[in-house]
Amino acid sequence: MSDISAIDPAILETYEPVIGLEVHAQLLTKSKAFASAATEFGPAPNTNTDPVILGHPGTLPTVNRKLVEYIIQMGLATNCQVRRLSRFARKNYFYPDLPKGYQISQFDDPICHDGWIEIEVTEGLVKRIGITRIHMEEDTGKMIHDLDISNTLVDLNRAGTPLIEIVSEPDIRSAREAYHYLMQIRSIVTYLGICSGNMEDGALRCDANISVRKRGQEQFGTKAEVKNMNSFRNVERAIEYEIIRQITALEAGEIIHQETRSWDAVGKMTQAMRSKEFAHDYRYFPEPDLPPVAVTEQMLEEARAGLPELAIARKLRLASQYGLPLYDAGVLTESRELGDYFERTIESLTAGGMERYKLVSNIIMTEVLRVLTEEKLEIADFRIAPERLAGLVDLFASDAISSKNVKDIFAEMLQSERSAEEISREKGYVQISDSGFVEEAIAEVLARSAAQISAYRSGKVNLFGYFVGETMKLTKGKANPKMVNEILKQRLDE
Repeated sequence: MSDISAIDPAILETYEPVIGLEVHAQLLTKSKAFASAATEFGPAPNTNTDPVILGHPGTLPTVNRKLVEYIIQMGLATNCQVRRLSRFARKNYFYPDLPKGYQISQFDDPICHDGWIEIEVTEGLVKRIGITRIHMEEDTGKMIHDLDISNTLVDLNRAGTPLIEIVSEPDIRSAREAYHYLMQIRSIVTYLGICSGNMEDGALRCDANISVRKRGQEQFGTKAEVKNMNSFRNVERAIEYEIIRQITALEAGEIIHQETRSWDAVGKMTQAMRSKEFAHDYRYFPEPDLPPVAVTEQMLEEARAGLPELAIARKLRLASQYGLPLYDAGVLTESRELGDYFERTIESLTAGGMERYKLVSNIIMTEVLRVLTEEKLEIADFRIAPERLAGLVDLFASDAISSKNVKDIFAEMLQSERSAEEISREKGYVQISDSGFVEEAIAEVLARSAAQISAYRSGKVNLFGYFVGETMKLTKGKANPKMVNEILKQRLDE
């Protein structure tokens, strides 16, 4: 293979990547897809099992109703057609982490098909990505190779956990678009509450099918499937690498083989694993132990009624309804829970207005998210309830406290259940907005600053900060800074 770091960027531009993603989402059901064993994450190895999961003779699977309900919600949220009658199939292959020797999945007639989602490529620029199919299946167990130097260990806790597989059309044209698509899928499943969306613990897994072709060419190139990408950024990096690898090979006259490749996050490269399997390799045939899944009109109506407002729609609404910049609205809707926190804070304000809404946005995006990041918390575990945060915003918006006081009070609120107003009174933070008080303090400062006044009026306007500082010092920081600035400006420009 030629050195991929040496390729001319101009040559890269003569090729077009063609990318499709297969995303597996592990569902948040209490029991397995076709068995009664629990699905909780993190127990001792091989404890979330039962005779069905272990493939004991004579055992029969039964369909988890939640699996069907969740995939219908996902289908509707991704604008799919929902098939009224769909069947399960056996996908046959043997691994130690698949005791039955086959995986229950769907093949010819997936329950959801022919849908689409929109991704925001850049701010304001939206692209539609087609969804080929979404089908139901069960997860395999997990093989562990690094705990015993001479043996591979098998943990069957994950075996049988409900999965949905979301297969995109080959509509993605760059690694960045793939990243945005995957983030949008994550947003949808977490807004629906059907999956945690965590790639790190395997709840969301992604395989990428990547090929390249000359720009203007209609025929697809030979694709490689890349696996073992355990973070959103690694998906982007792996796709970027694979695009360059394939272009470099073609430019060197080499042949691209259809194969499965693994992403090496340490070496930052893909490596060949095996030749690509085809459907006939799995010997699919109808699952004889499970009846077809019949979707009724009532099931569809209930699923539609339960659909939440999704992230892109919510982002646009927050920007319009509260006058927020699109950037702010995007940050606040990254998770359903954060958006709920913002809107509950807004509802708890004593007065409305876009100025206060922006203050709420600012304090959440700076102080609240800082604490969540530093302490590795979810917003559900944050110690300041929306009603208390609204009290802090109300104090600042009414000029009762300064911007510096906001940070100090916020820090105190993290340590106790006291309200912002209680802390402000206790600490003596309350600003004085009495115009007579402020006028008197300014008059005293100006009376002893004749030289500075003369210099200011001669053009040294940077001295304005001196007058503000002296006034705030005289009032021990209690004068309303906004009022101090306004009155000083009037007096000095007279």
